[in-house]
Amino acid sequence: MNWWASSLWHQSPALFASWAFWVIFSIVMHELAHGWAALRSGDDTPRAAGHMTWNPMVHMGPMSLLVFAIIGIAWGAMPVNPSNFRGRHDEAIVAGAGPAMNLGLGLVACLLGAAWILAAPGSLAPHLSDNIRVFFFVGAAVNIALMLLNLLPIPPLDGSRILAHYADGYRRLIHGEHGTMIALFGLVVIFYAVGGRVFELAFSAAGSIIRGIVGAFSVAPVT
Repeated sequence: MNWWASSLWHQSPALFASWAFWVIFSIVMHELAHGWAALRSGDDTPRAAGHMTWNPMVHMGPMSLLVFAIIGIAWGAMPVNPSNFRGRHDEAIVAGAGPAMNLGLGLVACLLGAAWILAAPGSLAPHLSDNIRVFFFVGAAVNIALMLLNLLPIPPLDGSRILAHYADGYRRLIHGEHGTMIALFGLVVIFYAVGGRVFELAFSAAGSIIRGIVGAFSVAPVT
């Protein structure tokens, strides 16, 4: 079997390490953001279920990590109980906390990537400097992609929970008798039709943001 991880490792060990780190770290942070928001909203389910941990195996599970090794995609989960939420809009807030975390991580990675380009020591070996730049760029792109994907109003993504909170008709649709089929169809759409385009957009956006920051603080042209 030509596993994705093996292929990427042979293509570029630095790119593989960057991708593996950022996907796993960003999913863990995404799920913890859901958990922190749920706890602040009065729901102790994340802590009671043992999910308030940094352990990727708890959030992602062996199946997600196996699929990640084979085709390079992964997912996570954070158990919450909306019936415990105190506020009127807590369900939407908890759902939106994950994408918000990815937005924050993406912006931080953009800033660090730009700072590295501007301030990298000239005495550093060129390949090492390039690898560090790739690391921050991948971090920015992965998190922008995770934010965009999770905001899609397709079950079981966070965007569907946010929309369902404010649109009763949509809520009845996804929680009705055809809800499972809608979710399966949504996963197919994400995998075959939307996912690749979202990642292309994310990589383009990350590059544009980093170049924009560098251009704002540099007199030399940015390529």
